[in-house]
Amino acid sequence: MDAIQSHFLMRTSLIFLLLYLFQPSAGIETEICAGPTYVDVEENNSVGDVIANITIIHPGVTLKLKPPSDNTFRLQGRELLTAIVFDHENPVKSYDATIICSEEPPGERQMELNIPVFVVNVNDNRPVFDQNTYHVNVSEVSPVGTSVGHFAATDQDKDTQLFYTLTSDSTLFKLRSPTIPDVLTNATLDYEKVDNVRLVLYAQDTPLTTRERSPSFTATTTIMVTITDQDNRPPWFQPCTKQNNGEAVICYSTGYTGSVFLNQIQTGVLPLKPGPLYAIDGDSGINEEITYLILSGNDDDYFEINANMGNISMLKPVNKPDTIHLTVLAAQKKNRNQFATTTVTISVLLKSDFRPQFQKSSYKGLITKVGSMAMDNDKPLFIHATDKDYHEEINPFIVYSVTGSDDFRIINGYLFMMKDLPDSMLSLHVVATDKSNGESGRAELLVEVKSVIIPPGSYGSQDMIALGVTLGILLFACLVVIGVLVHHMRKEKADWRKIYEVNVFRSSLGQSSGGFKKEFQYTNEAFQNTADEGGMGSGPSAVDDTPLTQAVRKSMLPLHTLQSDDTSYTGSDKADSEKEVKPILTKERRMEEGYKAVWFKEDIDPNAKEEVVIIPDSRVDDSEDEEDEEEEERHKSSNKTPKMDTDDTDRDSGLGVKMGDPPEDSNL
Repeated sequence: MDAIQSHFLMRTSLIFLLLYLFQPSAGIETEICAGPTYVDVEENNSVGDVIANITIIHPGVTLKLKPPSDNTFRLQGRELLTAIVFDHENPVKSYDATIICSEEPPGERQMELNIPVFVVNVNDNRPVFDQNTYHVNVSEVSPVGTSVGHFAATDQDKDTQLFYTLTSDSTLFKLRSPTIPDVLTNATLDYEKVDNVRLVLYAQDTPLTTRERSPSFTATTTIMVTITDQDNRPPWFQPCTKQNNGEAVICYSTGYTGSVFLNQIQTGVLPLKPGPLYAIDGDSGINEEITYLILSGNDDDYFEINANMGNISMLKPVNKPDTIHLTVLAAQKKNRNQFATTTVTISVLLKSDFRPQFQKSSYKGLITKVGSMAMDNDKPLFIHATDKDYHEEINPFIVYSVTGSDDFRIINGYLFMMKDLPDSMLSLHVVATDKSNGESGRAELLVEVKSVIIPPGSYGSQDMIALGVTLGILLFACLVVIGVLVHHMRKEKADWRKIYEVNVFRSSLGQSSGGFKKEFQYTNEAFQNTADEGGMGSGPSAVDDTPLTQAVRKSMLPLHTLQSDDTSYTGSDKADSEKEVKPILTKERRMEEGYKAVWFKEDIDPNAKEEVVIIPDSRVDDSEDEEDEEEEERHKSSNKTPKMDTDDTDRDSGLGVKMGDPPEDSNL
């Protein structure tokens, strides 16, 4: 019960308190004037700028500023004006303008009008770097992306964002971002390549890509970056050639060469080529001291090396001709893990009493074009040197070179020009060097370079080459055509030869003073059925009147005695022909004129039914005069009946047929 009463009393008291607070004050009427709830004023304003207008609700109301507002603002009628220049960078960022509104007559009613005034920031200050120049160091072995330093600018306009730009002639460094001024390594650093880099950093208080016409201020500073050397390279023998191996740099040395004489000791430092043996630290910024050692090749202790200087000297003479290969080590004294090796090649030579000597004290030659040989008048210029240390003064170790120009070479003693040169007269020297001991001889060399001018209308080498190519193409085409023709001729040779032989044979049978006779047939059957062992005699028993026998008998008659039609013969004609024709059976060919001969091969079996073989006439031993005489005899005896003989011994020797001599143009 007590708790309920207490709660009731508290609520009642709160209600009465609120009623008291919100009741009108005695003698003051609210809302007799009005104004804005707050005002924003940009900094750097002008004194007297109007920042607000006061509204009077009832007539007869007067306005005045309540102190201390009258120190910051002033009233002009109903306008509220600035009395000072505001600065946002000052500690005070806002002000209150309090105005007392009073109704006439004085003391009737009044009220206070409070207007808060906020100062707005304006970009009116430049960015500022702490230093005009920064100096920083970075190791050459720093990984890509390593931060070199943070270089931020400041701006009194606290709420302004700054933007940065880095410029340099080198691409070794970059910014982390346009709004974060961290400078980072952008590539692998190398002290031997670049040891100092100058960077310029810009700070801007507006975006870099803005197109607005708002005020923009910048600041600039310089960053000097020094790249420090680190011990990351071995010693380098000198002289050497630098080469890039990816991100690393190496210096390649070809080694050293020297020579000593057999059974003689070389005093002092051994001369070497291309120079004294020594090495330097590959890290030139550190330049550590180097120590030297012979690793191998000195088994007989002929030589020693100075550990500090690298000079090689001889301890004792070499007693055999040989080539000695020494391997020399160069290492840093403080860090023996940094080392390098090289080779020293020492040739053991026989002592030479004479130097190479040229046959002439001077040579003179003419060269006309690249690759051509120098000429001495009408013969090639021959350059040769002798050495009296050798038999017949021929030294196989001599090599020739031209000093004063790299455009000439001596090959097998002849001078050649290796590239085009303008017409000129060159004064050079030719050197003959003995590779075994390094001794050399020298002679003057005068070379006249003179281009060959082709007279108008003449043909040059290019024209002759073009002509040769054209003729070669034509010759090749002709050979192809000839090959095709020969192929076709060989393919058809057998058929044409057969046709040719048949035509020649038929021509020899059918041509005579009496004209061509048809239906001639030659067979061996007429002689197989004869009962006369004496062969084909002239009597009735040797020749019967069968059609086959009559055909054979016709074939033995001269062609001019035969008619074109066999039916035109009478019985008396047949009787006369049988008396005049003398058949001949022989193993040998009869060469007498006026005979129509039939002969047989010795190896033919009559029962084998072999075909008749026509044997061409190949009497190649007859001269042209004899052929002419035989031709005349044939014309004289063309009206005579040829004689026919028989030889009983040739009856069964095989059949061949020959009707007189073939024409002169026949191959039979």
